[in-house]
Amino acid sequence: MKIPILHEFKEFAMRGNVVDLAVGVIIGAAFGKIVSAVVDDVIMPPIGKIIGNLDFTNLYIPLSKKIEQAQAAGSATNADYILPLADAKKLGPVFAWGDFLTVSLNFVIVAFCIFLMIKLMNTLVKKEAKPPLTPTEQLLAEIRDLLKNKST
Repeated sequence: MKIPILHEFKEFAMRGNVVDLAVGVIIGAAFGKIVSAVVDDVIMPPIGKIIGNLDFTNLYIPLSKKIEQAQAAGSATNADYILPLADAKKLGPVFAWGDFLTVSLNFVIVAFCIFLMIKLMNTLVKKEAKPPLTPTEQLLAEIRDLLKNKST
């Protein structure tokens, strides 16, 4: 016995577009991890070193007095003490601008890489799109052009 909705779903799921989309999502997720690793481990550390040994993921603005008090207590032993972001979030709300900066940089790098890949694909498609004309096609094109010129 055929159930119409299951038959329609099977047709939908077996279309090439769905499979292509699934492959794209899987590759995109893997590519996103690679870009995150590049940004977190290669790009951000030198920028942090230039700015003064800062870890961007732990840069935030505390929005709670509890966080400020915990930092003040920690600064009694270390003048450069900044409560780690994970600990600060446990104490109250924070504006985590450093983490936002890192994620934004990840997005820009991914978007640029996708742009380059699409540009490369478009270039390859354009080169393959126009095969050379056969002698018969060339002759027909010349006749067409002559007829156009004669009528004008």
